[in-house]
Amino acid sequence: MELIGFPFTSTDWSTVPERRKPGEHGEVTSRVREFGGVRVRRVDYSAGYVADHWCRKGHVLYVLAGELVTTLDDGRVVVTGPGCSYQVADEAEAHRSSAPKGASLLIVD
Repeated sequence: MELIGFPFTSTDWSTVPERRKPGEHGEVTSRVREFGGVRVRRVDYSAGYVADHWCRKGHVLYVLAGELVTTLDDGRVVVTGPGCSYQVADEAEAHRSSAPKGASLLIVD
């Protein structure tokens, strides 16, 4: 990731339009900003959310609240709670998210 081509910017996430998308179960609400070639997202998973896809995109993900359960394609399951993060490169381990009790995240990719 290269952070170039944009000035200092402050974001009030409450003013960024919401996008809603159903998962296999539950839904995800996201607010998205683009800075150069970098996408920054404020994401909320409803309780019971299960992604409808396996992701191969790289992310730096930080859990603001709740708990994210990530299943990796090799069978590992990683639970990430508030104040914790995970990092994965593009085309590394495929991963699939769920949030049995809901979760709020900040994701940079």
